[in-house]
Amino acid sequence: MTTIAVIGATGYAGATLAKLIALSPALTLGGLYVSENSLDAGKPLSQLYPEMLGLVDDVVQGLGAEALAGLCSQCDGVALATEHLVSASLVPQLLQAGLSVFDLSGGHRFKDASIYPSYYGFEHPHPQLLLEAEYGLVDWYPHTLKGSKLIAVPGCYPTASLLGLKPLKQFGLLQESSMPVINAVSGVSGAGRKAQLNTHLCEVSLTPYGVLGHRHQPEIETYLGQQVVFTPHLGNFKRGILATITCQVKPGTTEADVAQAFEIYEGSDKVKLLPAGSWPKIDDVAGSDRCLLAWKLDPLRNVLVVASAIDNLMKGAASQALECINIHFGHEVYS
Repeated sequence: MTTIAVIGATGYAGATLAKLIALSPALTLGGLYVSENSLDAGKPLSQLYPEMLGLVDDVVQGLGAEALAGLCSQCDGVALATEHLVSASLVPQLLQAGLSVFDLSGGHRFKDASIYPSYYGFEHPHPQLLLEAEYGLVDWYPHTLKGSKLIAVPGCYPTASLLGLKPLKQFGLLQESSMPVINAVSGVSGAGRKAQLNTHLCEVSLTPYGVLGHRHQPEIETYLGQQVVFTPHLGNFKRGILATITCQVKPGTTEADVAQAFEIYEGSDKVKLLPAGSWPKIDDVAGSDRCLLAWKLDPLRNVLVVASAIDNLMKGAASQALECINIHFGHEVYS
């Protein structure tokens, strides 16, 4: 059994991952942690999330120096469902202790440290570690995940967007002079568990946010290899992401070309193409670990629309982190 601790265990993504680890036959929970002064410290996770009664009744611990030292000596790996700067600050000690680190924050998703002041609001405290991190988009980079002790779990919007765009980029169908336009809507759980008026469900109506400045735009561009226009929206529902992507394809692109590009997902149990004429819905993926894709081509105008749906807490966070953990430790094989 591989022992994995979760830091930031009481947030939506951290709690979801703790549940997935508890259900895994190959993994065991090595402790649940929050910041030392958190009001959640000392409570069983199942008190905060009653759905976990009898499944994850472990008491959440405050992450003081003694608890951190104990974690480092008892675990094989640790998942960080923490703020970006918290993750960036914790990683050196965890790596020095020999742990494998799976960072669900944006703290290690870029090789270029200059992105952090512009999009995350801080200078990265350990920029040399960015060069060691591997990006955990498991459907595209599974073979890189065993060679590094630091795995950056992708963001939710980038996961939905990249799964829809990378086949087209790899197959050379995208017009390089144009920018794919990504309009994506997320449920309010993407804003985290902390109470805020603007994410209170009664206050939320469909609205864009982070326009032309959201931190997931450079993440999408980095791993696509092409500039995009990305506009996120907040929707009045709990969980899920639907990304509608409009892109210019090269003249002469046919439906057969597009279908061939998406054949890369043939046989995948995590990414599925819907039949022609069907489009994914949020309810189709909520609570699941899968991405559903659909597309339609206008060959006269060289316009392709791709729709991509995932659960932001699962494929966009916790279940993708679980896939990274399993691949890294050899519990799951990706061809």
